[in-house]
Amino acid sequence: MESLSEGDRAVLNTIFDPLQPLGPSDFAGLPVFQETEITNAFEEDHLEQDVLDIVKKAIVCAEAKNFDESFRFFDEALKQAPKSPSILNDRAQALRLANRNEEALKDLHLAVELSEGKGRTGVQALCQRGALYRWMEQDDKAREDFTSAAKAGSSFAKSQLVALNPYAAMCNAMLHKMTFRTNHP
Repeated sequence: MESLSEGDRAVLNTIFDPLQPLGPSDFAGLPVFQETEITNAFEEDHLEQDVLDIVKKAIVCAEAKNFDESFRFFDEALKQAPKSPSILNDRAQALRLANRNEEALKDLHLAVELSEGKGRTGVQALCQRGALYRWMEQDDKAREDFTSAAKAGSSFAKSQLVALNPYAAMCNAMLHKMTFRTNHP
């Protein structure tokens, strides 16, 4: 491996660990996205502290799998801030934990629409919706969301684009097979 160029090493590292941030190379025809700072233009919707406290309670309940109480808190928060992409994004995560994926998808659609896919909340909603699409085996829709999030600077979205690339998957499988053969003669 000592004779490999820096670019070749970066490609191999990306194949073996697709969740690491991409390097500057244009790997397997994927577009190269310039790293940008995710803006806070729509960040946290400028929610009042009492609404933030309600959302925190909802999240704690969801993590404890107390979904009825969690959704009651989310509904209360959304009554006070009905056009909040961050609350919708957080509720979508709780809905996913509760295996209510279609409802989560509706919240994510609305969160992306309200945030215009911008700011931290918009990018998180795009990534979460992309991950849900991947789970639902709708890779074309997932790729669209991850591409938008990657253009906004999300390293996670970039890694997911690599994982969705069939050439990367094929290379990864071949390299794992060759590595296994080398280590297990």
